[in-house]
Amino acid sequence: MDQASEPARYDFTTAEPRWQAAWNDRASFAAPDVPPEGAKKYYVLEMFPYPSGKIHMGHVRNYTLGDVVARYKRATGHLVMHPMGWDAFGLPAENAARDRGVHPGAWTYNNIANMRAELKRMGLSLDWSREFATCDPEYYGQQQALFQDLMAAGFVERKESWVNWDPVDNTVLANEQVIDGRGWRSGAPVEKKLLSQWFLKITEAAPDLLEALNGLDRWPERVKLMQANWIGRSEGARVRFELAQAVDGVTDVEVFTTRPDTLFGMSFLAVAAEHPLAAAAAARNPKAAEFIAECRAMGTSEAAIEQAEKRGFDTGFFVKHPFNGMEYPVWIANFVLMEYGTGAIFGCPSGDQRDLDFARKYGLPVLPVVLPPDADPATFSIADVAYTDDGRIYNSGFLNGLAVPEAKKAAIAALEEKRAGRGIVNWRLRDWGVSRQRYWGCPIPVIHCDACGVVPVPKDQLPVKLPEDVDFSRPGNPLDHHPTWKHVNCPSCGRAAVRETDTFDTFVDSSWYFARFCSPRAAEPLTKAAVDAWLPVDQYIGGIEHAILHLLYARFFTRALSGMGKVATPEPFAGLFTQGMVTHASYRAADGRWLYPEDVAVDAEGVATEKATGAVVAIGRGEKMSKSKNNTVDPGAIIDRYGADTARWFILSDNPPDRDMEWSEAGVAGAARFVQRVWRLVTTSLPLPPASETPGETPAGRKLRQVTHRSIAAVTTALETFAFNVAVARIHEFANAIAEAPADAAGAKLEALEALLRLTAPMMPHLAEELWSALHPGTTDLVAELPWPEADPDLLKADTLTLAVQVNGKLRANIEVALDASEDTIFTTALAEENVARAIDGKPIRKRIHVRGRIVNFVV
Repeated sequence: MDQASEPARYDFTTAEPRWQAAWNDRASFAAPDVPPEGAKKYYVLEMFPYPSGKIHMGHVRNYTLGDVVARYKRATGHLVMHPMGWDAFGLPAENAARDRGVHPGAWTYNNIANMRAELKRMGLSLDWSREFATCDPEYYGQQQALFQDLMAAGFVERKESWVNWDPVDNTVLANEQVIDGRGWRSGAPVEKKLLSQWFLKITEAAPDLLEALNGLDRWPERVKLMQANWIGRSEGARVRFELAQAVDGVTDVEVFTTRPDTLFGMSFLAVAAEHPLAAAAAARNPKAAEFIAECRAMGTSEAAIEQAEKRGFDTGFFVKHPFNGMEYPVWIANFVLMEYGTGAIFGCPSGDQRDLDFARKYGLPVLPVVLPPDADPATFSIADVAYTDDGRIYNSGFLNGLAVPEAKKAAIAALEEKRAGRGIVNWRLRDWGVSRQRYWGCPIPVIHCDACGVVPVPKDQLPVKLPEDVDFSRPGNPLDHHPTWKHVNCPSCGRAAVRETDTFDTFVDSSWYFARFCSPRAAEPLTKAAVDAWLPVDQYIGGIEHAILHLLYARFFTRALSGMGKVATPEPFAGLFTQGMVTHASYRAADGRWLYPEDVAVDAEGVATEKATGAVVAIGRGEKMSKSKNNTVDPGAIIDRYGADTARWFILSDNPPDRDMEWSEAGVAGAARFVQRVWRLVTTSLPLPPASETPGETPAGRKLRQVTHRSIAAVTTALETFAFNVAVARIHEFANAIAEAPADAAGAKLEALEALLRLTAPMMPHLAEELWSALHPGTTDLVAELPWPEADPDLLKADTLTLAVQVNGKLRANIEVALDASEDTIFTTALAEENVARAIDGKPIRKRIHVRGRIVNFVV
């Protein structure tokens, strides 16, 4: 074919904006706040993005997956709600204000505008009329009202808590923001500080949050396990150790342990740096005070504690053992946290690796108390590894000879009899501290009055808006040193008072946004008719990194709302899907510079060179795209070059969506070729010749119709099960079958092409619309509004059967015969096969065997 006769290429640059405008004009993706009676609702939601300024490939994958679900469910007769918003408060905006001299609001809303435009280019079937940002006063004012409702219902508490305090930035830091004992931003040594903070009482819901995981049958098992571990139910005992001598009026120390069976293996008792006994030791010994200061300067995350050297300070105090009466030393230890358990542990070095490391460092005794099966009690000892498995108790008085479970029960019974302890269930989960000392967050809607105490801001004065005129040149929270904003009169007594200057943790913002989407313009936080109609979210999609905190807080928040009668469901998300990351190889020049993929050329042998210099660069393994290694790909540039449908198709075509996928230029180019191939397949078939017979009347036509309906069935199953890469593969096969169909299948070709476009539409919606209009000139139909094709059961049935043909039991060929073929026809067809004839080689056939539906065997 010469160049002049080649079909025109698909021009996505004009087609994609045109069809996006058509969907917008028709409000194709709008949903009412309250679905009409009898409607099959389906709520699809992806975790909303933080407005950093640009979308990245993680966004493209996340929102493409959700869009496929939304478009498919809409086609299958569901009324779909698929909203979008912005998780817009947080430190990055405040840091931008400090670093760039811009207001956090201006920075945030500018980023939202940029990202909204990029997301719209993807052709997502979103109901943009529901859009909001959590920094909109209209949103956070409703959040303030909800918080006051939670206060009234008893879900809120204000109490003192130890926090990581950055003395330069004058703010509380999360454990993850403490790096090597220093603030992640200021680099200043972090201090432990006791602050009054606001808490949501999530611990009271711990049993229900754990138990209800069993009913989340459309959640990934690993997410449920992660949540269960974080909630951390453990059975054990609370043990009271009497002090040998009272210390500042303190007569005993309480410890929670899951291993009361190992009490006889005790070597020491250790307390946290914030424990009252530690304070008493510091008052007596300056070296104890120095050690406590060191403890307070280290990170308190589990990772930081695990990695840190186990260190301690001997207080000189002693406690008495509840069973044997012996005295054991009390140490301050850097691996004991006040916020977990009671802030004190008893150390059994033989059964706990951390305790063993500590005991070896300070020369404390190590007494084995659990004997492994088949071990000799006379020779068994502990070297550098603690024994943590099951066995029989020994060296333990009245517990000797008992298996671990029985010994636990016996120890608890003895503690209760002596009134030295009791059996309890303990929870790892701690109450949710929601106070943050920063400006760019939702103001906590209370006023502090010296006479009246804490007074909620009257609801008719909500929202409590953030002041615009703030000074970021001073360290700390600008709300704290604002000259006017925080000074108000008490709404109760009228005296001078001050506003709460802490703002909410941004996890509060994302713990109810899915409910607000149901009626985002309502004058109250939630419209019950709307939330009861739409919740729970039928399909929630987001990264595994949010498996614990965000999802757990959202589950708690919904329970609280349910308890107050504001929503019917206690669970926010009926189905959860966690997508994998998008990865890319990294490229590093000899001088250590990380290069962007577009600055590197990779030849056919896999050798990478820097385009600007021609120098060879090192190729790193594929890993999560990150700015630190410049292995990012700009989605906007991909859409500019290939179009949104190509980006969507490639994102869906690689791995199963729950696994990581490697972004590659070759893969994207391959997806672009398939887009053009589908374009040619349809446009070169036009105009379709008039059918001379009913579709499927010829054998070729019937075969094409069978392929069409089997493809419909296969793609439907794949989409229902999130196997999007399987759907892509089946559509590739379907396109091949259409292209290879002979001329006498023309009567079935229109049906096949229509099905191809409708099956492709959730994944490549613009191309489907463009080709549908080409197939049906003058039509006003949009594929986005058409019903999903249904497979004809009769055409799913096989017309033929494949049989294995053996000669003397060895496979020689496979034959295809009609389902109703006679045995004579089957034998004749089998003998006609060249390999079968060669194997028989003219010898007389002594026996012919036909196992119906399976094999034919000739014995010669």
